[in-house]
Amino acid sequence: MPVYITPLLGIIGLIFAGLILRNIVSRDGGEGKVAEIAEKIHKGAMVFMRREFQLISYFAIAIGAALFFFQDPDFGKQQSLAFFLGCIASSVAGFIGMYTATKANVRTALAAKNKGAAEALAVAFFGGSVMGLTVASMGLLGLGGLFAYFQSDSAHLAEILEGFAMGASLVALFYRVGGGIFTKAADVGADLVGKVEAGIPEDDPRNPGVIADNVGDNVGDVAGMGSDIFESYCGAQIATIAIGASLGARLAEGGSEVATAMVNKLGAAQDPSILLQLPLILTSVGLLCSILGILLVRTLSDKDPANALRFGTIGSAILFIIASFIVSSTLGLSPNIAFAVLSGAVGGIIIGLVTEHYTGGAPVREIARQGDTGVATLMISGLAVGLKSVVIPMFTIAATIYISYEFAGLYGVGLAAVGMLGTVGITMAIDAYGPVADNAGGIAEMAKMGPEARKITDGLDAVGNTTAAIGKGFAIGAAGLAALALITAFIQKTEISLDLANPDDLRIFFVGLMIGGAIPFLNGAITMNAVGEAAFDMIEEIRRQFREIPGILEGTAEPETDRCIDIATAAATRKMIGPAILAVGTPLVVGFGFEWIGAEGTQSGAKALAGTLCGALLGCVLLALMMSNAGGAWDNAKKYVEEGNHGGKGSETHSASVVGDTVGDPLKDTSGPSMNILINVMAIVSLVIAGLL
Repeated sequence: MPVYITPLLGIIGLIFAGLILRNIVSRDGGEGKVAEIAEKIHKGAMVFMRREFQLISYFAIAIGAALFFFQDPDFGKQQSLAFFLGCIASSVAGFIGMYTATKANVRTALAAKNKGAAEALAVAFFGGSVMGLTVASMGLLGLGGLFAYFQSDSAHLAEILEGFAMGASLVALFYRVGGGIFTKAADVGADLVGKVEAGIPEDDPRNPGVIADNVGDNVGDVAGMGSDIFESYCGAQIATIAIGASLGARLAEGGSEVATAMVNKLGAAQDPSILLQLPLILTSVGLLCSILGILLVRTLSDKDPANALRFGTIGSAILFIIASFIVSSTLGLSPNIAFAVLSGAVGGIIIGLVTEHYTGGAPVREIARQGDTGVATLMISGLAVGLKSVVIPMFTIAATIYISYEFAGLYGVGLAAVGMLGTVGITMAIDAYGPVADNAGGIAEMAKMGPEARKITDGLDAVGNTTAAIGKGFAIGAAGLAALALITAFIQKTEISLDLANPDDLRIFFVGLMIGGAIPFLNGAITMNAVGEAAFDMIEEIRRQFREIPGILEGTAEPETDRCIDIATAAATRKMIGPAILAVGTPLVVGFGFEWIGAEGTQSGAKALAGTLCGALLGCVLLALMMSNAGGAWDNAKKYVEEGNHGGKGSETHSASVVGDTVGDPLKDTSGPSMNILINVMAIVSLVIAGLL
């Protein structure tokens, strides 16, 4: 397959996304109060993006300069260029997705009012599809373009591409963590003061925090999730390329028996260089499968929305699995390649279905039932659900690693990550659909569109909550596999000889393991505190407005919504610097610190850092699953009560479920997702500095 096909498909994907965006924008955007509300949400989202981009720029310039001046002169300048391109690609994907979502939300609400549920679903889903296609297309365009341009420098191609992944990781760190702080500060403040203290409905226009809450849905679950998935998507491909490059280098140095046996097992003995391009070929095919899945959802949207989304996702995955067998056969490679991809794709489906069960099935109803006896039992039940939900996904990830290694060695682990992320176009589309539907419900409530419109948007939102939970579970599994592939590439690149029977090696590895295991907990504490402190400021501001603005609760005075947006934006940009320093700084401190204090020639820094990455990987995946699933279960338990169960709105059970949802919100939308970013940033920074250890 010619190398230019991958970036060309990226351009085609962007054109397809552009056509969908044009179709959305051409629809009726409303007028009067509806248009005014939509414009406030759009402007608030753009303010957040602008401030985040300014902050990212400072970090990007510093890191890019370090790569340019201090990295290996053979590839440092090219790696620095790739780093900036990675920053730009991820930022563009986030901006396009955010812009589309804030245009699709009002049009979804109007479609629900004027044309019914099927048309509203179509608008919301196509709004999310732009994000999904842009993420996949920008990844193919960026990585494919760099691969095509630097393919002649095969000795340093992997290192150059690592710069692109590092740029994507930096942007993801800011958008995901900053967006999570923004959205939960606004959500917690609006809920506690509006619903609990003032007794007014959710999304009531009298609540000053409601617009900020709706903005937060976009910055956290569209731009944030998009950059999160983009990072894993690129990281998985680059890690696989790096492992393939390592195999090629070992063959070139004299044909080590292990490398020769593995290349033969993969069926690449005639042309080992195909292993470098293979991840790009697979993701290119995956984009086409995603487009077919999107069209399938549109075809089935007139029927059951939940089944339409489920069939589209699973249908795309099945097509991708079939295509991987066709690709491996066409290229003359072993079917082991396709079986490794299959293990990742099936693993992603299993994790998604398990997440759906724990955040939308019987466990949710049990949490709601426990609320009949108060907040304490509801909280205990939710924590138990979160803890239990970790088990099957972890077994699934373990099985995926074992099976993919059996088929294709360490290269197979990378392929499994690619398999899980191959159809990211539709996976991200379904996830981004959720906040569009949620915003549509908020606009319908604030604009007083009537009970029929709100009933439709609530139905779409309920499906969106489930798809968002599935998306978070998928993102965690994908991030874990992508990080493992990056860690594998790091170990191969440093060529460390880790002998756990050697007391010195055992000591340094376990010291690193303990450090790594503690880092996710510290990150969780920082992000939870950030939400709590920002929510405190938000609560005080909303209370002040209720107290000092006459007529606000009577609906005769307008709340100062811009003030709440400013508070959330300032908190997001200020309080996420700590997590950024922790993620980037930990590998540097551990790697160079242990290298400095260790004996010469013992690779102390690389061995300690390998232990740190392993500990952090395990801690991040466990915490991310527990936090995200517990938070999602509490959220849907509240919605289950609000549907009229266990006393419905205004009951004691409802009050308990609101508290559970409020505690769960920063778990599922800030601290949990931040773990994905943390481990991937640590892994890619480690891979970039591997040559210096």
